[in-house]
Amino acid sequence: MVTILADEISKIIREFIEQYNTEVKIVNTGTVLQVGDGIARIYGLDEVMAGELVEFEESTVGIALNLESKNIPVSEGYLGHVVNALAKPIDGRGEISASESWLIESPSPGIISRRSVYEPLQTGLIAIDSMIPIGRGQRELIIGDRQTGKTTVATNTILNQQGQNVVCVYVAIGQKAYYVAQVVTSLQERGVMEYTIKVAEIANSPTTLQYLTPYTGAALAEYFMYRREAYPRYVFYLHSCLLERAAKLSSQLGEGSMTALTIVETQSGDVSAYIPTNVISITDGQIFLFADIFNAGIRPAINVGISVSRVGSAAQIKAMKQVAGKLKLELSQFAELEAFAQFSSDLDKATQNQLVRGQRLRELLKQSQSAPLTVEEQIITIYIGTNGYLDSLEIEQEQVEKN
Repeated sequence: MVTILADEISKIIREFIEQYNTEVKIVNTGTVLQVGDGIARIYGLDEVMAGELVEFEESTVGIALNLESKNIPVSEGYLGHVVNALAKPIDGRGEISASESWLIESPSPGIISRRSVYEPLQTGLIAIDSMIPIGRGQRELIIGDRQTGKTTVATNTILNQQGQNVVCVYVAIGQKAYYVAQVVTSLQERGVMEYTIKVAEIANSPTTLQYLTPYTGAALAEYFMYRREAYPRYVFYLHSCLLERAAKLSSQLGEGSMTALTIVETQSGDVSAYIPTNVISITDGQIFLFADIFNAGIRPAINVGISVSRVGSAAQIKAMKQVAGKLKLELSQFAELEAFAQFSSDLDKATQNQLVRGQRLRELLKQSQSAPLTVEEQIITIYIGTNGYLDSLEIEQEQVEKN
């Protein structure tokens, strides 16, 4: 039998009390609810900030995105900057002050909040502004193979907004770093970055950040809209939610607009693939760029026959409507006659004249990179071409006269 004395008991208790640590350790933990495609949905982590690293139990490290809170800062200060998917500047020009924040996944404007698209967004490209007009608040797809001039159409449109009270947000996803830098340098040299924001995540960026990039671009664009004028099954829903945010607001909301020029790359001209067909069904039109046309020296390489704008002449000024209708008719007839002329050498005089007119109109539509025309210059150019004033000139003479 073991006998414990009272003073020994008190001694043991005193030792335990002396060894007791009064420091309270608080750990911010969360619970993983769902994991898939490199994205984990987590409940908890109340104090985590956007962009912070989060360590999982098996030592895997992730980045907190905070989609459930207003986590994208917005302000006029972003104009002229290059930022990443978390709206952090990556151009080495210091931090950007922002007193407001915006939902990265905000709901699309309702039917009552919208009005019909009626104001033109001039791209400076005759072929587009005359035959495939884009309106403010529209969603237009630019689709084509690699190296067919998709980026050139977008950058020319940005360049043509100088002095038009338009803010441009250029989103680059999964491109090479040097290519992103090349586009930024080109925009800076032409003085258009003062009304442009570039959101970029390069090819080696985490998949989650590349996923976020277009949403960040849409959030930044929405801020200015309200202040001024093998894929997963849910990808169709994501595209529609994203593109539905482009709109022309009603008079009660200030008549601001957000226009989406979406760029999709095709493989060997196949527009029937999953992503192209999805985006075509969502947008208000599409501009098809074809490699064969590009290689033939026609820039922009637009296939006018299958390109369309569902807004149409509602987004054109009156003078452009008058000249564009005749241009479309002349070019469509020329395309049919040119195909027929390849199999027949015996053509009547009227057919020969139409072919001559069509060749000169096609030459008129050629434009070099970063050389947009004002809408007045476009109207005059189309009028001269469609009324036969260039029919007597050789192609080389026409090029000189145009320049």
